[in-house]
Amino acid sequence: MAEQLGLKLPARPALGRDDFFVTQANAMALALVESWPNWPGNKLAIIGAQGSGKTHLTHVWAALSNAQIVSARNLTRSDIPSLASAPIAIEDVPAIADDPDAQNALFHLHNLTLAEGHSMLFTGISEPKHWGLGLPDLASRMQGTTIAALSDPDDTLLTVLLAKLFADRQIVPTPDTIPYLVKHMDRSFAAASRLVETLDNASLAQKRPITRAFAAKQLKSA
Repeated sequence: MAEQLGLKLPARPALGRDDFFVTQANAMALALVESWPNWPGNKLAIIGAQGSGKTHLTHVWAALSNAQIVSARNLTRSDIPSLASAPIAIEDVPAIADDPDAQNALFHLHNLTLAEGHSMLFTGISEPKHWGLGLPDLASRMQGTTIAALSDPDDTLLTVLLAKLFADRQIVPTPDTIPYLVKHMDRSFAAASRLVETLDNASLAQKRPITRAFAAKQLKSA
């Protein structure tokens, strides 16, 4: 039986290429990322639900291209010419829908990076046309970007995702726990992340290992 220590350990996500498990839900997106540097227009947008693997794929590409990664919200505090001097990934572009200064910064970064001959990667939950960008020239450039879409998880991906989320927290549930969770949980990336966090916290609080019975009890009380 797996034993859990009563100690809160930091989650350390594994973001390497070998840690990215491929199924039909994400194979096309991965193929597009790895087709770099042959991207149309030298840019790509990865879209998908929260927890679908956008950040993981961003890190896969950064390792492949030696790119920097920056949050869109941090662009107003960034040195744009410096960022434009190499491949660059901008995460969570929709987060600056209410920030005109950050949109202006991204617009200039977009133009300068491509003029320098470098590649750009963007991430967001939905298609770029739904990112709510108020700067028309920036919106049109984002909408002209090739999309790599991450689909909802199938059973195989959900199984691997749960295993990875537990491993990131250094947790080893009993072998029958994950199959049970896949069958009974809400089927989304965000739900998987919340569920593993809930089980981790409950296990620590109650000083009990994570078993199928324990997981079933937590699901019923959720």
